[in-house]
Amino acid sequence: MDTSISLQPLSPHPKHNYSLLLFHPNPSLSSTKNPTTNKSTTDAFHALLAQNKTFAKKAQSENADLLAKCAKGQSPSTLWLGCSDSRCPETTLLAAQPGDVFVHRNIANIITSHDMSSQSVIYYAINYLKVQHVVVAGHTSCGGVAAALGNNVVGGTMDAWLMPVRELRSQLLESGVLEGLGDKEKALKLVEANVKRGVDVVRRNPEVVKAMEERGVGVHGVVYDVGSGELKELETGEEEEGMRKRLENFKVG
Repeated sequence: MDTSISLQPLSPHPKHNYSLLLFHPNPSLSSTKNPTTNKSTTDAFHALLAQNKTFAKKAQSENADLLAKCAKGQSPSTLWLGCSDSRCPETTLLAAQPGDVFVHRNIANIITSHDMSSQSVIYYAINYLKVQHVVVAGHTSCGGVAAALGNNVVGGTMDAWLMPVRELRSQLLESGVLEGLGDKEKALKLVEANVKRGVDVVRRNPEVVKAMEERGVGVHGVVYDVGSGELKELETGEEEEGMRKRLENFKVG
């Protein structure tokens, strides 16, 4: 049986889309003089604090009910497992509102069964928040993927962190998928492969296995195009035999 369900678009309030404020930066972001060093600097942090005042004032005047609802708790429909990249703020690109999306982000949206951070978020989202959708989201122009495609040392903990993506790259090279492609096309193939692998990891999580079977939780893979602002849903459906094997191998309890 097919327990997956289609990902329905979130419906932003027709009048009050707070996320749009992010596209209208406060003029105070412009450079100011540092009285100590007399050098031109940008006090970005305090400018962001000022923008928050604008956000809060607008939110309180236009949709106080939403803030009151958020203060009482959260009941998001969707868990978003994405990349830390500053160009991919999920609430903004989904035209969503506070409380709509529960979020975990890391470098290159790498999801593994032994990463306690992402696994804890998945557990909480499935068992306590009762989300109906889990979305693994990659994006174009991903720096982590670009690093994994190269052979240079990144440094720090990054080389170890990116190893799952490098392993994917090796698999794609061995299968010939990347043969004859330009750098941009290779990167996109690796981005998509990384998302699909993340979807597989999520679907094998025992809590997700149970939620998919019992209440039809959907697991989806998408790629965000940072140049167009559009999301593309990847084909990550399961055949009945694949679903049977997944339940047989990963269902516990």
